[in-house]
Amino acid sequence: MSKQQAVLDWIDARFPLTSTWKAHVSEYYAPKNFNFWYFFGSLAMLVLVIQIVTGIFLTMNYKPDGTLNASGVPVAFASVEYIMRDVAGGWIIRYMHSTGASMFFVVVYLHMFRGLIYGSYKQPRELVWIFGCLIFLCLMAEAFMGYLLPWGQMSFWGAQVIVNLFASIPVIGPDLSVFIRGDFVVGDATLNRFFALHVIAVPLILVALVAAHLIALHEVGSNNPDGVEIKKNKDPVTHIPLDGIPFHPYYTVKDVLGVVVFLIVFSAVVFLVPEMGGYFLEHPNFDPADPLKTPPHIAPVWYFTPFYAILRAIPSFAGTQVWGVLGMGGAVVLIAFLPWLDKSPVKSIRYRSTKFKVMVTLFIIAFIGLGILGAMPSTNVRTVIAQIFSVMYFGFFLGMPFFTKNDVGSVATPARVTDNTGGRQVLFFVLMALAIGGATLFAKMV
Repeated sequence: MSKQQAVLDWIDARFPLTSTWKAHVSEYYAPKNFNFWYFFGSLAMLVLVIQIVTGIFLTMNYKPDGTLNASGVPVAFASVEYIMRDVAGGWIIRYMHSTGASMFFVVVYLHMFRGLIYGSYKQPRELVWIFGCLIFLCLMAEAFMGYLLPWGQMSFWGAQVIVNLFASIPVIGPDLSVFIRGDFVVGDATLNRFFALHVIAVPLILVALVAAHLIALHEVGSNNPDGVEIKKNKDPVTHIPLDGIPFHPYYTVKDVLGVVVFLIVFSAVVFLVPEMGGYFLEHPNFDPADPLKTPPHIAPVWYFTPFYAILRAIPSFAGTQVWGVLGMGGAVVLIAFLPWLDKSPVKSIRYRSTKFKVMVTLFIIAFIGLGILGAMPSTNVRTVIAQIFSVMYFGFFLGMPFFTKNDVGSVATPARVTDNTGGRQVLFFVLMALAIGGATLFAKMV
């Protein structure tokens, strides 16, 4: 017996290292027809690691202090400037963290969209989907709190607007908003508690939810582009799924391709356009927070803009925005109810009717359109368009029990997985590109 094997046996006698590796990696059988849509789950894990590591290094030099220094600049803002200018490698760590925040939502949105088109939320994966939605909520909270920390103009006023929305909740609203701020106005107390939540509390919850998400997934098995349950077809002797292959080495090697492409794009953004035209790092946030000077246009970061547009699209009643707040919250919460809203006996969009595909396309147009409108100053015309898109967004979810009932396409779901992954993927991307281009052009015209 080699020394390495002896050490491994010693560990296995005290900790389930080998059995865990086999159960979740080397002997976890995944469907053999995964396509590029399945890159985004592993990429989300990669970005999570990037955010945790870069965040640790940033906290070594960041000071969560909203008071003014001798130069009249908030200490928190000055500490970010210090990281960028004087800390060795500080600029690249900060840009990796800020770019990682946006790229996190890029891969998570695509990961969720893959679950939508392939029915990965349907039985028996309801709990996997719920854990995923809770992860999404944690990411939104983490991003919002982290957005405040640079203590720039948009950080301060964005927090002011969002926290004040809680005050519109009947009965408990005013006290709740004071509790969130830690003061009667956004200030040093708000910055300190958001810093604590951003670097300790929410990441702990997030990591726990990611672990639960993976454990639940490996318990029921992965879905696939055909929506076929591979556990139903097993070898009678080995009991291994006939349409499954070990996750390692096949998909660990395949994921390397996705990681390489992602890191090329990620590096290009970090080194060439870290601000991404003001979408990743907004221009007003390079000015220190000033409670006496309001930016001409206050809007959240791009990954919140679809829900912010819904908030603005719902008019206030009796001087309160409670219905807008409920609409914004409902737009997020509704996603978790997909397993029970979808009544179709078919999982994958490949074998669904044209009606469902049309509804998904309209949903994409509405979501992207709301995202574009939410980043732009509000006008009467844009408000009307946002209201139309909001109706389309909610109509997709609330109408799902009706348009998915007995939703079966002209081609029956196969008994075994297939390798047909090409033409439809290209066609779908062409349609999605046209939808994005059309929505962008329309928004700029109005």
